[in-house]
Amino acid sequence: MTKIKEYKDLAELFPVDRFMLNEPMSKHTSFQIGGPADAMVLPQTTEEIIKSLKFCEEKRIPVTVMGNGSNLLVKDRGIEGLVIKISSPMKEVVIEDENVYAKAGISLSCLANQLQEKSLAGFEFASGIPGTLGGALTMNAGAYGGEMKGIFVECKTIDRNGRIRIRTRTDMEMGYRSSIIQKTGEIIVEATLKLQHGDAEDIKSITSDYWKRRLTKQPYNLPSGGSVFKRPEGFFAGKLIEDCGLKGYSVGGAMVSDLHAGFIVNTGGATATDVLSLMETIKESVNEKFKVELESELRIIGR
Repeated sequence: MTKIKEYKDLAELFPVDRFMLNEPMSKHTSFQIGGPADAMVLPQTTEEIIKSLKFCEEKRIPVTVMGNGSNLLVKDRGIEGLVIKISSPMKEVVIEDENVYAKAGISLSCLANQLQEKSLAGFEFASGIPGTLGGALTMNAGAYGGEMKGIFVECKTIDRNGRIRIRTRTDMEMGYRSSIIQKTGEIIVEATLKLQHGDAEDIKSITSDYWKRRLTKQPYNLPSGGSVFKRPEGFFAGKLIEDCGLKGYSVGGAMVSDLHAGFIVNTGGATATDVLSLMETIKESVNEKFKVELESELRIIGR
């Protein structure tokens, strides 16, 4: 168990509802899986993030950064050190004409609603993607032919030494489900997006259509971590898995969704070990039948 004295100075910087010890990660991931983090903070400002990083550097405490945990699998023994969760305390948005200035902790659905109210088009593809703006930029999230790099202008980041920098579209190196942030470990704290004025009813109609498609094709009725595997070139991961006869196949409480084989769902009491074992079975089956190597789209962390 983590002792409060190890984090005493850091705890004094945060109100009690934004600093937690031995926090179950199952409460912070869409999979509802994961052992405890030694400590967790929910920063509200860039300054709080920098102070947390400097504290951990001085104390030699490991740091893990996360968003809303929608594409995250935390192992069963939890996370050593401090987890910095960039979420709803950092959700401010300023909209000036077609330019959007937003903090990284805002959820994509919340941001989509605000943009729709301003009749700004170009963000519809992201409206149903779970997670935060910072997480979406980190992995260059996309759907229905759109992706974050198409509307991204620049972002402010903090490196693990507490230094601030500005990342432009060019040096973000955004590719399929990737960006330079995954390599550097920087923390996105705010971003600028560029959209276009559109017709409010058209935006609402497109967004509604995308939501209906998601609800009929994706397993929203059970906890999951989103798409488990990246799309192999020339294939669709879900189709390959389905063609291996794995829909509904389970290991412990983890099951290949019988609605969409690209998802693994938590049917109740699933562990990270269950999910990882099921992923290995899927990869082996697909490779054996189709000679295709599947690559995880999940971020897998922890002890």
